[in-house]
Amino acid sequence: MTAVQALVLGLVQGVTEFLPISSTAHLRILPHFMGWPDPGVAFSAVIQLGTLLAVFVYFAADIQRLAAAALDSLRHRRLGYSPDARLAWSILPGTFPIALAGLSFKGFIETGARSLPLIAASLVVLALLLILAERTGSRHRSMQDLGFWQIQFIGLCQALALIPGCSRSGSTIMGGLFTGLRRDEAARFSFVLGLPAIAASSLLELLDLLEQGVGNQGLLNLGLGIAAAAVSGYFSIGFLLRFLHRHGTYLFSVYRILLGIIVLLTL
Repeated sequence: MTAVQALVLGLVQGVTEFLPISSTAHLRILPHFMGWPDPGVAFSAVIQLGTLLAVFVYFAADIQRLAAAALDSLRHRRLGYSPDARLAWSILPGTFPIALAGLSFKGFIETGARSLPLIAASLVVLALLLILAERTGSRHRSMQDLGFWQIQFIGLCQALALIPGCSRSGSTIMGGLFTGLRRDEAARFSFVLGLPAIAASSLLELLDLLEQGVGNQGLLNLGLGIAAAAVSGYFSIGFLLRFLHRHGTYLFSVYRILLGIIVLLTL
């Protein structure tokens, strides 16, 4: 991988991580059409540190509020002390499904799951589920209105993101819409819920790469990818929240279906 390729892939990662169109799919499809080598699971996971940074910066106030509520609940010895405390303590078990599935199917995720036919099919299937969620969701709740089991349901939906092409943001926004969240609130909760999973997978893959030895060029490429993902991810978050406040997810679903069909036709 060249520095230019790493920079481009980082930009793509940052934009597509938060839009419900699957960053993994684009990091696999773009190199395919450009004639570049597959960057692999490790590079794709590590540059998510950039998007993780973007979430921490953009949602600093929300994260600080939830952390403070969790600490207050410990002082009062009651985890459900407030709506923010219940939300904060529900996020951890909400990440168990994706963590358990990721560890159980790690080998398949890193090899067979990256096949282009599977990615194309995943793009289309999740698009149809997003359309169904748009049509059936009541869209009247905020994050603080979510109950424990509703958060666990969204966590189960997040586990679909392990299938390349499904999209972590797409699957969790879909789950949020099914539970009655407003569109922009579903996106906000998607970003917050993904923090533990993104941090864990990125750091584990980074440690594996460092143990294997990536060389100076490899470290430079990782740095470029992370920096590009952080900048583009920050602007992508703002765009998505503004877009969903006024519009639905139908445009993203149409894009997913068209991209899936194009990939299948070109194989």
